[in-house]
Amino acid sequence: MKNPQLLRSMVRIRCVEEVIANVYADEVRSRRLKMRTAVHFATGQEATAVGVCAALRTEDVVYSSHRCHAHYLAKGGDLAAMVAELYGRETGCASGRGGSVHLVDEAAGFGGSAAILGEMISVATGAAWAFAREQSPRVAVTFFGDGASEEGVFHESLNFAALHRLPVVYVCENNQYSLSSPVAARQPSGTSISGRARGYGIPAARIDGNDVTAVHSAAVTAADHCRTGNGPYLLELDTYRWREHVGPSWDSQPSGRSQAEVQSWVERCPIRRATDLLRVADPAVGEQVAVWEEEFQAETYSAIAAAKAAPYPRVEDLLVGAYGEQSKYID
Repeated sequence: MKNPQLLRSMVRIRCVEEVIANVYADEVRSRRLKMRTAVHFATGQEATAVGVCAALRTEDVVYSSHRCHAHYLAKGGDLAAMVAELYGRETGCASGRGGSVHLVDEAAGFGGSAAILGEMISVATGAAWAFAREQSPRVAVTFFGDGASEEGVFHESLNFAALHRLPVVYVCENNQYSLSSPVAARQPSGTSISGRARGYGIPAARIDGNDVTAVHSAAVTAADHCRTGNGPYLLELDTYRWREHVGPSWDSQPSGRSQAEVQSWVERCPIRRATDLLRVADPAVGEQVAVWEEEFQAETYSAIAAAKAAPYPRVEDLLVGAYGEQSKYID
């Protein structure tokens, strides 16, 4: 590994989510929950977000699902606006109306996220169709989990993208579970998500999603393939979430995942792996990581304080943005 910025980005995402998880848990225990939104953490999956987004340009557009914090931050989304959104404040990136699963930052090229399984796969495909019709060199990217690959919209979108040679990169974060149901219980033996993409004539690669360098290299190949008019590309990234499906707790029993299984993936921590690789050329990298951790923790606590001090959306603006009403989001 030669790029310390990839490590820095992963450390930032890990610190942000750990601080938020700890604060969320404290609020629940004290029965003073101010962060009134579902929270789906990507702890352990940082390499997929960072490796892919580092291969993109600002004008490329990323779409995500419910586990979206890491993608939003990796693409350059505003941290303060994200935290304010978790607290439902007017200064949030969706003006406090969407919560954790509805993040957006158009300036950074983060087109949005949504909780409905597979929803943004079709949205990204539509964006790529617009880019193709405009003959724009932009690429659309959509992150989704292994469970979403079982939805009809996955197959419909891949078929449409292949037919029209659309510049869209489908990124499946295969974290081995859909809620608490393992892949082996849901998908036939001997098949793969990347194999399904090849069935539509779409190039696909299956990568170790905890190796940020490998992810970045594969994402560069995928983005270049799409940008030069060769049609869609799919990346299947094998990874693992450490925390529960939704919420701040560490996950094992009674979710169906054994402690031994969780621990085996914790030992493959993408941040630890990247740090060990960089240590060969820079023995002091561990000290640098500690400095980053202190910096990013302070940054997150500052964002939380600012969010708590910000106003809630006004009742008078309840219908702003709704269909048929005057919207500040629509010209």
